[in-house]
Amino acid sequence: MSHQQTDGAGTLRTAPVEYSAAVDPYLAAAGLGSSSRRIYRISLHGWAWPLVDRQVPTGRERRGARPPVVPLAQLDDPHAPERLRRGLSDRAAAAEPRTLARELACLRAATAWWRSRGWITEDPAAGLALPTPCRGPAPTPSGVSTATGAPVADPDLARAALALRAPLRELALWHFLHESGAPVERVLALDIGHLDLPGRRTRASAAAPLSWGSGTARLLPMLLAGRTAGPVFVTGRRAPATTPAADRCPVTGRGRLSYRRAAELFTTATRPLDPAGRGWTLLVLRDRAPRITH
Repeated sequence: MSHQQTDGAGTLRTAPVEYSAAVDPYLAAAGLGSSSRRIYRISLHGWAWPLVDRQVPTGRERRGARPPVVPLAQLDDPHAPERLRRGLSDRAAAAEPRTLARELACLRAATAWWRSRGWITEDPAAGLALPTPCRGPAPTPSGVSTATGAPVADPDLARAALALRAPLRELALWHFLHESGAPVERVLALDIGHLDLPGRRTRASAAAPLSWGSGTARLLPMLLAGRTAGPVFVTGRRAPATTPAADRCPVTGRGRLSYRRAAELFTTATRPLDPAGRGWTLLVLRDRAPRITH
């Protein structure tokens, strides 16, 4: 259901009456793939229950449950933030932190988009925070410090980014950056020969050896399948003939992934999670100092 309304410039537009009817236009505008749209739809529909003071179904029941009919204007209700807070607290008892972070990021991005369309006027998600301690000052939703304008790290943003459906190369890089805490340039400069995969670290011969966790350990072997030399992270196509041999995979002929391309891919992938619609920088993945082995 929808009703007609005009914006400040007199342009006619259609505003859905029901919350669930507002979900699909947002997902279409976000440009997500079919799998991501399904996951985001489940996440967004899950917020309908707390808006009417009902608990969200869990497990398999949640995937097939029809959300309650909720007026979209319910998001402008003064009690909506408190209802969502209670829903977030209830959901935390059943969901993993990574899932919870993704679901909260989905809500923030959707409500920001609905506000930009004039469909709602308030931001009921503004005061919501995951029920886990955060290190350091809280950043704005886009991962930018309001004081300096510089990108900052945040555990919640990192969890939401790592929960995205993305190509294997991007997931491996993002997990490596997050778990090692190493600078992007340092990680992209790694060659396969630098890695001690069973030990989950770079070899002792490398300057200031790095270590990583289970996520990277699971993804790296799949990424490197069939390759024993050359850059760890390579481009999706063959490198130009002028590319130095050290920056080219001897098996596939693909070149070393550049910082600029890696940053572009991350920003594009996280744009649907950013209420401002800009996407985040790779710095949001670094929430710790580099893990250096001795």
